[in-house]
Formats: sequence, C-alpha cells, structure tokens
Amino acid sequence: MHTIRQTSGLAGFPKRDESIHDVFGTGHSSTSISAGLGMAVARDLLGKSNHVISVIGDGAMTAGQAYEAMNNAGYLDSNLIIVLNDNKQVSLPTATLDGPATPVGALSGALTRLQASPKFRKLREAAKSITKQIGGKTHEVAAKVDEYARGFISASGSSLFEELGLYYIGPVDGHNVEDLVTIFEKVKTMPAPGPVLIHIVTEKGKGYPPAEAAADKMHGVVKFDPKTGKQFKNKSSSLSYTQYFAESLIKEAEEDSKIVAIHAAMGGGTGLNLFQKKFPDRCFDVGIAEQHAVTFSAGLATEGLKPFCAIYSSFLQRGYDQVVHDVDLQKLPVRFALDRAGLVGADGPTHCGAFDITYMACLPNMIVMAPCDESELMHMVATAAAIDDRPSCFRFPRGNGIGVDLPPDNKGTPLEIGKGRILLEGTRIAILGFGSIVQNCVEASIMLKSHDVSVTVADARFCKPLDAELIRRLANEHEVLITVEEGSIGGFGSHVLHFLGLSGLLDGNLKFRVMTLPDRYIDHGSPQDQIEEAGLSPRHIAATVMSLLGRPKEALQFK
Repeated sequence: MHTIRQTSGLAGFPKRDESIHDVFGTGHSSTSISAGLGMAVARDLLGKSNHVISVIGDGAMTAGQAYEAMNNAGYLDSNLIIVLNDNKQVSLPTATLDGPATPVGALSGALTRLQASPKFRKLREAAKSITKQIGGKTHEVAAKVDEYARGFISASGSSLFEELGLYYIGPVDGHNVEDLVTIFEKVKTMPAPGPVLIHIVTEKGKGYPPAEAAADKMHGVVKFDPKTGKQFKNKSSSLSYTQYFAESLIKEAEEDSKIVAIHAAMGGGTGLNLFQKKFPDRCFDVGIAEQHAVTFSAGLATEGLKPFCAIYSSFLQRGYDQVVHDVDLQKLPVRFALDRAGLVGADGPTHCGAFDITYMACLPNMIVMAPCDESELMHMVATAAAIDDRPSCFRFPRGNGIGVDLPPDNKGTPLEIGKGRILLEGTRIAILGFGSIVQNCVEASIMLKSHDVSVTVADARFCKPLDAELIRRLANEHEVLITVEEGSIGGFGSHVLHFLGLSGLLDGNLKFRVMTLPDRYIDHGSPQDQIEEAGLSPRHIAATVMSLLGRPKEALQFK
C-alpha cells in the first residue's frame, strides 16, 4: 500500500489488470449498479449461483445513470444486492457561508427525512429487538413489522426504490458490523429476492478525528501527518490554475450580473466554492450530473445569462452528447471551463484530460482555447465572457501556475479570437505549442540554442479557429514546423495538418511533425514521470528537432 498512486505503484482506483479482486475498473462515479446488473444477468445466463453486490454512495446516486440502472434492475428482476452508502458526502461538497460543507439535491433531503422519521426508527428498533428472540411466532411478528415499516415508507412517498421494483432494507447503522453481517446473511439466503437495496448510514472518516473534523472529511488530500492530519501544502509561490480561474471569474462577475457558474458536485475541485461565497444566488451545484449540468447551462443561455460550466476535462466526456446536441448545434453561448486538462499525475488515466481538444475542436461552432500560463488563463476567462454568439471552451492543467506577472487587479483583457503570438524569434525551426506545454517548448529552444539551432517558439492560444496567418508564416519562413500539445491524437496538430494540406503548404520542402500524447493510456505517477513517458518533455522536443535536421547523434544527447 505504501506505493499507492506513485509511479509503478498501486493505482488509486480499482483496476482490472491489477488484481482479480478489482472486478470492474472505476474512477468516475455512479457506474456500479449498471455494471453489477450486467454481471448478475450474465451469471443467470451462464447458470452460475454467485452473489453480485454493487456499492454506491449517496453522492453517486445523484447521477442519472444510477436511476437508469435501478429502473432496469426492477424490470429484469435478477438477484442483485445494492448497498447505498449514505454519508452525506456528494464528492467535494459546496461549503455554505455560515457552516460546514453540505450535500445538495432532493435525494439527499429525502434520505435525511427517512433517517429522521421517529415512527420509522421505532419500527426498526422493534424489529431488531424481536429478531433477537427465539421462536417461530416472533419471527413472524418481526416479518410483519418489517413489512409494515416498508409499507410506511411507501405510504410516506419516500421509497422511490420500492416504486422502481427494489426490495428496500434500512436505514441501517453502517458502523454496526454485527447488524450488517446479519442482514447480508439473511439477504443472501432469501429465495429469489430480485434486486435488494440495503441503505446503510455511515460517517465519512469515522474513527479518525482529523477527517471527522474536516469540512470535506479529507476526501482529497496531499501528503499529510497521520498523527495530526496536517496536510503538507505546496510551497510554490504561485496559486493553482483552478484558483486563478475562480478569482478571474469573480472579477468578471462583479462587473457583469449576467454571469453565472455551474458545477457538478465539485465546488472545491473547480474553485467555484469561492464564487459561491461571493455570489450565492448565481452559483449552481447540480450534483454528480454532468449531462444535466450542460443542458441546464444551455437553458440559462437561452434566457440571456452567461453561464460558465466548470467541469473536469475527463468528466465532461459524460456530458458530450449534450455538448453537441444541446449547446453547439443550437449555437448557444455556454462557456466551458475544462479543469485538469492533460496529464493529472497520481489520479491516472481515469481522470486524465487527454481527449477534450479532439472532442471539442471537431464541433462546428465551438471556440477552443488553451492558456500557456496563469496570466493567459485570466485573459481567456475574459475572452469567454465576451463571446456571446456561440459556445466556447478553455482548458487548463492541474497544478500551480508558473509565477508570471498577472493582469492588473487580476482581471483579464479579451483576446482577439483566433490569434496566436510569437514568444521567441528564430530562423530554422518553428515550434508551435498549444496550452501549458508551451513552457516545455521554450525550455527545448534553450537546449537547442546550445547546439547552435535557432528556434521560433509560438503560442497558438486557439485551436479553433486557427491563426491561419501565423501558421502560414511559420511554414514559409522555417525548414521545420512542429506542433506540441498535451492531448490525444486528432487534436490541435491534426487541425494544423489539415490546414497545411488544404493550403498547399506541405507541397514544398517543409518538414512537419505532430507531437501529442501517445495512443495509449498513461498510468498514474508523478507529473514529471508521466511527461517523460508520454515523450513530451523538453528533451524529447529538442531530440525531435535534431533528428529532423539530420543530426541524430546530437539528438541522442537529449534522450
């Protein structure tokens, strides 16, 4: 366990090729009932008799997929045990102005009312005391009490689960192991019960005082002292890109009352908890429901508001149909802030933002931006706020800024749409970077300068629309043109290649190469190790240049 989330160590999430006990790979929420139902039906078709248990949190229950799965489970009626772990934690909850973090949504309220019902508690206590006695009649009474308790839930309108066709048991104290064992043993011996939902109530972090006291129950932590729970914060003088985004958005919202912010149960992760404190009526936590977040944002846009929908790059994949159909097709000005773009270190491939450039830039109406540093991020927030006739997005990485000077008062200035910039002027080689990887391009140019290779480094800023004038100039004035991006094949480099081909700029002597993430998933590890494995470090960029110049021996010095 001491290797968890480290390079070549254990993954932080279940991973099928890591252990036979990891029966299904996870990383994003709300998938367990669907997967479990598939396993249960497969078991039945294959004539097996094993039990299938799906565990899901109350936060994960806020996603539509969980309800789709329960609806199907009730219809198919296969034996399936669902454990609802109700701990009042919806991923990274939003902190209120006057109290600790709280979960959101109607489901959370329903579960709370169910737990708090005095009649229901008395019924459960009666049932529990009766089952401890011996004798057939008492068991019959217990069954009747339990049946009445379940009927009471339905009568009160709280048992959505029963209406979906699931046999409901609970609430149960999830920290009472004896009760849990008794319930599980009973459920497993029930003849053909169909889908059963066991509602257990737990406290996240229970037994570890620092976690119990923390607003987020230490949901996501950096290295910390196990005795005290004190986390060792990054000593960087700069803030995280997430914080720069939030502060910049707050500045824009102070001047424009139409700006609103939306996130999917990730107030802390996206920085919008800061926005929520400043504008409590203009920030919306929709729960773990990215599909809804996107279409909800589209609805806001139809009425003239300016929605900023902040979702992790890999999480937006879950709402992509809505991005296409409900936003881009209708040309609605929703602004997507894609946090955690590119490689994400210890979280690994489940959270890696590898595909957003590709899946966003292929949409006809979408404007796609990426800042090379925190100052540019602030300018792009301002740019997105100013775009009011079509959708737009900007991607930024996990981690801290590089320490550049910020715009006055932390407020950006709108950029000219589709215009990049030259950072370093050279002659023979042109390196065109998109996003934070531009910093590696600059470092590579310094390495190459020591080998008497003159390099132009350009910051594309936009993948869509491309800066045609800049690309044409780079292609015409240099022997070699290389694009670099921390994204998958099919992204920025592909768009540049398409332009070069259509423009006839590949018909001459230009040597053109695209550098992207490799066509495979990069396992978890330190950010530096991941960049090395991906072949996007400064030395990899420099070595690629030397090979194209026909100087392979010198290229080996960068390997």
